[in-house]
Amino acid sequence: MKLTWFGHSAFRLEFGQSIVLIDPFLTGNPSFTGNRAEAIAGATHVLITHGHADHVGDTLDIAAQTGAKVVTNYDLCMVLGAKGLKAFDPMNCGGTTDQGDFTVSLTNALHSSCDFHDGVSQALGNPNGIVIKVKGGPNLYAMGDTDMMPDMALIAEYHKPSIALVPIGDRFTMGGDAAAFACRKFFNFETVVPCHYGTFPIIDATADKFVGAMGGSKTKVAVPKVGEVLTL
Repeated sequence: MKLTWFGHSAFRLEFGQSIVLIDPFLTGNPSFTGNRAEAIAGATHVLITHGHADHVGDTLDIAAQTGAKVVTNYDLCMVLGAKGLKAFDPMNCGGTTDQGDFTVSLTNALHSSCDFHDGVSQALGNPNGIVIKVKGGPNLYAMGDTDMMPDMALIAEYHKPSIALVPIGDRFTMGGDAAAFACRKFFNFETVVPCHYGTFPIIDATADKFVGAMGGSKTKVAVPKVGEVLTL
């Protein structure tokens, strides 16, 4: 599996015949300075953890340009469908769908999920984490925006993820210390990749707290530069 981080919580995964974008916040993402066309090239799927604008990001444009199928919670799928999205696969927490090279399972996350238009809040379903199980490959857990929670023990036991994308920026998600505590308390990850930091001044600028708090763990902490490709 090849993994590329585009800053914030935006990732590109490549494996088998699939190119999967997670939370593709590219336009307006101050951390992303790469080539947008290259970042989305060949996308077959877009997975969205929840409805906040910094996670839905460029989804509609990407789907229109590439034909990628969007996989997310039912409510958000319906809203995006009303805005013109053609290919989508609605789910909800606890469900699993088969996407060919991989399956997608939605888990709980402790956060919120809405958008604002003219001062009015629109609910966009519940926030989720996403477990991607690559057929013949690793299980990856994209936690989404979340606090630590007891559910993580069940996610670890049932889904057995070996790779995780972990939010660490504080204020809106776990901070570095809390995220490391959750990883060490509930999981036996082989590799963790921190995210949701360094984007806006209001959240932590670096992954230093998380890296320090993971010291001594058997888990590898991979901190890629924006645009760097990791092979996992």
